[in-house]
Amino acid sequence: MTDKIESNQVPSCPGGTLYTIIPGDSYFGLATRFNVTVDALIAANPGADPQNLQIGQQICIPGVPAGTPCPGGFLYVIKPGDTYYSIARRFGTVVPALIAANPGVDPDSLVIGQSICIPAAQPVPCPGGRFYTIVSGDTLFSIARRFNTTVNALITANQGIDPNNLSIGQVICIPV
Repeated sequence: MTDKIESNQVPSCPGGTLYTIIPGDSYFGLATRFNVTVDALIAANPGADPQNLQIGQQICIPGVPAGTPCPGGFLYVIKPGDTYYSIARRFGTVVPALIAANPGVDPDSLVIGQSICIPAAQPVPCPGGRFYTIVSGDTLFSIARRFNTTVNALITANQGIDPNNLSIGQVICIPV
């Protein structure tokens, strides 16, 4: 028997809440987002490999009460300079989805310290390919060379991508 938690197993999460991994997630990013430490995430998820998170895998976020008013997503605390547009780009969603997930919140009057719901991003479809997370210095040309494909194939596999404005942490599909 192994202690490893497979991505289709639901971990126990007393005193916390279950979170479903989306493209671009990392323990560091989740720790920052939920105001917990990376060590607390590791302790709450024994057997889960923090270096190999799988899209759709469920992990426990300790200390975040279950039943938060954001089913399927997570709460985010507004910081100086935040707008719905910048938040949507940061978390891989769109402004209309933020508005729908936060009825009663005026998107033009966000208050520092206010909590809003960030709906779960829908995974980018990538049939037969693999996901890749953009790192500093990446261009579609360098990615195409690294994965033996073409820039046009990358653009086709990632509808709506702006080839001149890749964001660190953005997840794209590498076609086969």
